[in-house]
This record gives sequence, structure tokens and C-alpha cells, in this order.
Amino acid sequence: MANLAAKSKKSFRGRGFTLVELMIVVAIVGILAAVAVPAYQGSVQKSRRSDAKMALSALQLLQEKYRANNTRYGTLAEVGATASSSEAYYTMSVSNNAETTYTLTATAVSGKSQASDTACNTMTISLSAGVVTKGPTTGSCW
Repeated sequence: MANLAAKSKKSFRGRGFTLVELMIVVAIVGILAAVAVPAYQGSVQKSRRSDAKMALSALQLLQEKYRANNTRYGTLAEVGATASSSEAYYTMSVSNNAETTYTLTATAVSGKSQASDTACNTMTISLSAGVVTKGPTTGSCW
């Protein structure tokens, strides 16, 4: 009888996980999550920059179309553009619009996740003396 009790006790030990093994697995999952989540968020922010790029490009085309029929570049309302990008991550604006210049700006909407993209939360396209420049020039926004 004692032999049977010892045998059943041995088989019970081999059937599960110990608390130490479980804590090791939890620690490994925590470390992987700590590395993966910021990398994922960075990739998402980078992909959402295309929303600003597309909106700025569309606004640039509208400006050129407007200028073809007028003596100067137009305001946001005059060219028929909306104040928001298509995915609503950026607010669009036009400044410095005159006969030969304009500045188009896409600014990340505060309160949305894209606002934490500090390197590229404001993107611009400027036309001055026939030369188009894109900003910011640092980083890989464009």
C-alpha cells in the first residue's frame, strides 16, 4: 500500500507546471511585449504619415489647378479642400499664399496617436520662386 501511495505521488508531480516555471514564462512574455509594442507603434505612426503625404499632394494639385485660373494661389476654402486629411490624422492648412508662393501644412491632430510622432507631427510643402521644398528635412518623414 505504501508503494502505491509513493507511486501516485510521483506521477502527480510530473503532470503540471511549477510556480517557478510559470513565472519564467510570464517574465519572458513581458520582456517580449516591452520590446514589441513600441516597435509596432513606431511602424503604425510611420505608415500613417502617408495620410499626410497624400493630403499634401492632393492639396498641391488643387493649388496648381486654382492658380491656372487665377492670378494667385488660393486659400483652403478657395481651392475646395477640406481642413482634415482623408483618415483624419492630420489637420490641413494653407499659408503664405500669393502670386508665386504657398505653404501647405499637415499637422497631427492632438489627442490622436499620431500626435506622439514627434519627428514628423508637422509636414509641409512650400513653393517659392518655382522651387518646391518638403519639410521637415531631418529624419525620414518623406
